[in-house]
Amino acid sequence: MPRRRSLAFVGVAALVPLVASAASGAAAQAASGSLTVTTLGRHGGKVSTTVTVVAVPSGQTYSVKSGKRISLPSGRYIAMTDIWEHGTEGLGTDTIGAQVVQVSGSKSVTLDARKGKAVKVSLDTPADVTDPPRISAQVCAATVGDMPSAFSSGGWNDEGALYAIPNSSKLLQFGYLAQWSGDDGYVAVKNTKGIPSAPGGSFKRSKLATMHFSVRAGTQMARQNDTALQAVPKVDDCTTDLMAEVRDDSAPYSATVHVTPGTWQPRDDIVASNGDDVGGGFPRVRTLTAGQSVTQSFGRAAWSPLHYLPLLGQKSVTFLPDALIGDPDVGGVWADPTKETVVLSKGSTTVKKKTLTNWGTGEAEFEAGIRSAGWYRLTLDAHRYRPGITFPAGMLSSRATLDWHFKVADPAKAMVAPVFLTRFLPTGLNSHNQAAPNSTTTVQVSAGRGSQGPDTKLTKVTAKSVRVWSSADGGKTWKAATVKHSGSTWQATVHNPASGAVALRSEVTDAAGDSSVETVYRAYAIG
Repeated sequence: MPRRRSLAFVGVAALVPLVASAASGAAAQAASGSLTVTTLGRHGGKVSTTVTVVAVPSGQTYSVKSGKRISLPSGRYIAMTDIWEHGTEGLGTDTIGAQVVQVSGSKSVTLDARKGKAVKVSLDTPADVTDPPRISAQVCAATVGDMPSAFSSGGWNDEGALYAIPNSSKLLQFGYLAQWSGDDGYVAVKNTKGIPSAPGGSFKRSKLATMHFSVRAGTQMARQNDTALQAVPKVDDCTTDLMAEVRDDSAPYSATVHVTPGTWQPRDDIVASNGDDVGGGFPRVRTLTAGQSVTQSFGRAAWSPLHYLPLLGQKSVTFLPDALIGDPDVGGVWADPTKETVVLSKGSTTVKKKTLTNWGTGEAEFEAGIRSAGWYRLTLDAHRYRPGITFPAGMLSSRATLDWHFKVADPAKAMVAPVFLTRFLPTGLNSHNQAAPNSTTTVQVSAGRGSQGPDTKLTKVTAKSVRVWSSADGGKTWKAATVKHSGSTWQATVHNPASGAVALRSEVTDAAGDSSVETVYRAYAIG
């Protein structure tokens, strides 16, 4: 497809330039020089662009229109831009360039697209790849001393319409991402010091790694999933956060992309029918080696609580009811918003009850006082909650509950409550998270106590027993599953009904009698 528009890349925090106007700030007030940058197109005519000007070595960054004079303190600067020119029938070219400039008095420089060299990449592509690769490229200010990296607006275009003006300065970096599309995708990234006289490179499929994307339906707020891979080198460079789209389609689907070895961030953006981004997230970063093959799943059943446990200390219990219904394959705090009722009780006495939501309010928090030692019970009933959108019919993991019963020996002692979160992983489901009618499903069950943050000490608690139940009528009745312990997990055998959906419940107890009951309603479907 021909290029239709220019693109400004947004990088990670270390790479985002601090933009200042020419007429503001202490730097402008102390200005003793000026700079004008003229940009010429590939036919020699003036082209209007936005130029990024970076001070060396401070990293102070300015943005100015080409042909406009900007007042600057005397010193050394990098001026860089993408010269975008319209062509016929929407076609156009990008030429990326930069110059290092010593500003003293009135200084003028020209970035001339006619000096640009085509960015050429090659791959021993299979027969199903017929179009030229799409290339995203940018020029960056290299880190010098305490100077942070900063970058200009980059460009993206088909091969043959993207150029770079060579410059051997060590103050510059040049990075690009090339993407070929066929039955599979092929992605290559490369970073260089300076802008080479022959920008580009040659790549072999046999030297690439492979990532398979498996996107299932049924668990997510919307069916449209935009999956992508971002380059995240271990040391930030000019390829950081360059992104390759894998597939933007309705779930379920699978896709395969072959990439140059390195460190990659898979991502998923979920879009509702009204166009709103309603979810998704960033799984763990993957470091891939040549020939390695990995699978990244999104939307596997069952979604469940991911992260937080109750915190005890200073005669109170605190709990963040966040990440209660989320994709364990994504993890962290990437969960859907919920509305939940939280209740703390001691015996038959309710200590505190509160209804919360993290939608539109950031992190909600439940806190209640504990005046004496003894056995306490903390329950939570969470439902997915997102005003303004229509949830898909038959949505899975629509509700999750937690019921923690634990002993407090010293209300003033800081600790994480001795309770667990359960991860249910039903195996053998299809791409719609469905099991066959009247079949048997093996559910892998794990009992976890994840880290609650660097300032919270996690005491060791060992699960003594794990029991599992299933329900085919929405939780009205429950049937015990056969459970076998295998290494660090348990295997539960669930007998499926003829239709509908299956709810799953677990109870984890330790040697002290503390118990953790977790229930996921509509954990998986029958179809």
